[in-house]
Amino acid sequence: MNSIRSHLLFCLLVSALTTTAFAQKVKVGYDKSVDFSQYKTYTWADPTMPSSRPVLYATVVGWVANELKNRGLQNTDKNGDLTLIGTGGIEFGISTAAGTPMLSTYGGQPASVDATMWTGAGRTANLTSSYVPQGTLQLQFVDRKTNKVVWNGTVSEKLDIENKKESLDRIYRAIAKLLKRFPPKTTSPK
Repeated sequence: MNSIRSHLLFCLLVSALTTTAFAQKVKVGYDKSVDFSQYKTYTWADPTMPSSRPVLYATVVGWVANELKNRGLQNTDKNGDLTLIGTGGIEFGISTAAGTPMLSTYGGQPASVDATMWTGAGRTANLTSSYVPQGTLQLQFVDRKTNKVVWNGTVSEKLDIENKKESLDRIYRAIAKLLKRFPPKTTSPK
């Protein structure tokens, strides 16, 4: 009886480790002093250069837009309440920079962060970093009026060049999982 219990425990442990090994890695941080209900619109920061995979780029942007629409945010061509900076490495491989990564042309003064009010995962130090690990999507929301980063989220997913359909499914699930945490579930500031 003890060996059956040990065998069952071993199988459960292996199953749990296998499941988490393929799970997306999500990191989110946000400014806990911000009332996210004030935001109704967003504008994408334009990419610095055309993507080498325009269909994949458009698909990812579309999935992000759909998830944000489901959360009550409307996309606008300019002057949204938030500026959405998306960066991503969509190539296959291990720790390599993307051939043409998704990079934004966020201009003007670098967005700031109030570190005393920040919670969760840290933000990147450079909003225009040219290195993004493969299988990674980072979304940063900058309050247009204050020029402060109010939310930062990163999701990483292992992609398989041999199975592009499965990789697309993983990308979609990763985006949905990341944006489940936007806007953060907080009480409004006092």
